[in-house]
Amino acid sequence: MYTSVLTDRRSFIKRMALLSAMTAAATMFPGILFAEEQERGLPKNGNLDWKKAPCRFCGVGCGVLVGIENGKAVAVKGDPKSEVNKGLCCVKGYHSVIAMYGKDRLTKPLIKKNGKYVETSMKEALDLIASKMKETIKDYGKDAVSIYGSGQWTIPDGYVASKLFKGCIGTNNVEANARLCMASAVTGFMTSFGMDEPMGCYEDIDYADVFVLWGNNMAEMHPVLFSRMLDQRSKRNIKIIDLATRTTRTSKASDRSIIFEPQTDLAIANAICYEIIKNGWVNKSFVEKHCNFSKGLTNIGYGLEDKFKFKDKPEKITFEEYKKFLEDYTPEKVSKLSGVSVRDIKYMASYYGDPNKKVMSLWCMGVNQHTRGTWMNNLVYNIHLLTGKISEPGNSPFSLTGQPSACGTVREVGTLTHKLPKGVVMNKKHREIAAKIWDVPVENISPKPTYHTVEMFRALDRGDIKFMWIQVTNPMVTMPKLKRYRDAAKKEGRFIVVSDIYPTPTTDIADVILPSAMWIEREGMYGNSERRTQYFEQMVEPPGESMSDTWQLIEVAKRMGYEKQFYYKEETHIEEIYNEYIQFHKGKKHGMAPLEVLKEESGAIWPYVDGKSTQWRFNSKYDPATTKEGFDFYGKPDGRAVIWQRPYEPAAEVPDSDYPYWLNTGRVIEHWHTGSMTRRIPVLHKAMPYAYVELNPEDAKRMRIKTGDKVKLTTRRGEIIMPASVNERGIPAPMQVFVPFFDENMLINDITLDSFCPISKEPDYKKCAVKVEKV
Repeated sequence: MYTSVLTDRRSFIKRMALLSAMTAAATMFPGILFAEEQERGLPKNGNLDWKKAPCRFCGVGCGVLVGIENGKAVAVKGDPKSEVNKGLCCVKGYHSVIAMYGKDRLTKPLIKKNGKYVETSMKEALDLIASKMKETIKDYGKDAVSIYGSGQWTIPDGYVASKLFKGCIGTNNVEANARLCMASAVTGFMTSFGMDEPMGCYEDIDYADVFVLWGNNMAEMHPVLFSRMLDQRSKRNIKIIDLATRTTRTSKASDRSIIFEPQTDLAIANAICYEIIKNGWVNKSFVEKHCNFSKGLTNIGYGLEDKFKFKDKPEKITFEEYKKFLEDYTPEKVSKLSGVSVRDIKYMASYYGDPNKKVMSLWCMGVNQHTRGTWMNNLVYNIHLLTGKISEPGNSPFSLTGQPSACGTVREVGTLTHKLPKGVVMNKKHREIAAKIWDVPVENISPKPTYHTVEMFRALDRGDIKFMWIQVTNPMVTMPKLKRYRDAAKKEGRFIVVSDIYPTPTTDIADVILPSAMWIEREGMYGNSERRTQYFEQMVEPPGESMSDTWQLIEVAKRMGYEKQFYYKEETHIEEIYNEYIQFHKGKKHGMAPLEVLKEESGAIWPYVDGKSTQWRFNSKYDPATTKEGFDFYGKPDGRAVIWQRPYEPAAEVPDSDYPYWLNTGRVIEHWHTGSMTRRIPVLHKAMPYAYVELNPEDAKRMRIKTGDKVKLTTRRGEIIMPASVNERGIPAPMQVFVPFFDENMLINDITLDSFCPISKEPDYKKCAVKVEKV
């Protein structure tokens, strides 16, 4: 196996080397391979067939070229024609094809018989799944069956899953793991603008003067985009501000690192708005023409109890009422709460308020995985709306994603319980559109959402759900308060199907395991963070009896009697599905590019209108969907965005005398999510072989803990022992610890808390109380 290392952006790397910041950054990125030549590492006289695809891993959606030789994927390089990464890729992307060839790859279906897994044929396995679904529906009703998918589903995967479960079976028990990472971004967009997904694009990076990173370690989580920012710093005077709860590689490469107390980002955002108003930096013309002010309920709970319900009650307010509300958020007051100096609060506000500076705000899990995640999204938008810094090149509030198709499949196809490919199940008109395209009676589509992800697994525990099909995700590593849900899956009367490419803790609880085709072993599309849809062809054959998740679902649907709706031919099913799906999005507000365009180009950004991508929405200069001059936030009936009054409220669980530390969880650059693919790439596994707990050096000194010592972490959910990391990659603030979640041998989510944002239902993985002891 061989892969190319990095890129032909020789001039970029040389320019970066001249800068002390980048020189420092290079020493901080042992997991990234920077190379001078794209072709380095390729065999001499090689005769590779290079084919384009989006990268398999994160939501940036880098374009890669995969080298095929003798029916095997043997090399990867960045696609210089890709507008996303311009030929650059991170270390995961450059080793991505190795993940397809692990020795323990699943190649045959397995059925659990008498407690042991037995190999079987794909026909028998699919027959069993279909019969078990029909039996469960007959005995317990349609809402006893469910499917749990992923932001790694391709667009066709998610589309046929939704069509089968919502359209044909008639249950809204469809969820995806993007509920755990992007749901707050969705509800933030919907409440502020009435439409989901960023209004800008990655090209904003080329125009912005200031980048404010809200709890977002981009150097490790989105390194290609971070490199684009550093590239801009080599050309002009830009500023990068890292606002975070721990010191990371991003902090060290930024112009200013600002550390805040967990949960107080709510107060900091309000303090910035206070300063903007106080100093006369409000873009009055923009606000008067294009904004409304609203408030919602407060003290809204944390979702800790089963069957928790919440419905917000928006109420319009005036600018003066909003201004008065902000009096509780002066920099002086917020400094005491957050630990951020008055000077730093005013420093950030001054950039947002400067009409001559273009500002890009970027965030990901820090803002979204938050018990007030919707509010935090609203508050960042408030800053941009008050100053009019939105929907134009370089002025951009930009919510980043973590999975290759969290946007394209979960948010656009609508694979959440309340969603449809266009609109929501609660809306009769939207149900009628879906019924017509799906060729089902409109009565089949239930108007009531059922369970969001956390509640779906709680329902499995209670026995309300009896059957669950899990595809392309590993919830037995990722669910918060994990032990409850792992035990739930093992209960009598539950039937679990898991489609995956490798054994995982999730396949361990399965009754049937289906081997899936991975990435370029099948055909499909992903949709990335900037609304870009990208196509990839099948380049190699999947091993053994492995089958794409799309075709698994189609085969089961046919066995259940839905041949009419699942009419697709195997050789053309992806094209047929895509052409059917894009009927939902016809028009200037969300038109999708034809498949022929996706095959030829490095993706296309929707709305795709008259043969052209719309890079900036809601601005009549760039968006043909607008109906008035200037700005038109057409997701709202009156075309006006909403500035929300959202207060600071504490976390669901805060440190006390028994559990005096904050526990924060997250990722590392070498591994993607639970590591089930990247830990099978030897160079990545060697670089980061196991998880650890980061401690603040002063805390470690006080407890006489050094790197490598065993540390016991205890919360109200349980305990875990893991090695310490002191003064290495990241440095938590005092009385805080950080643990990455990629290691299935150290399941940190056994001890996390399943609290969530009551509006988005997204869990907070960043904050719970923990006791720390040397073993």
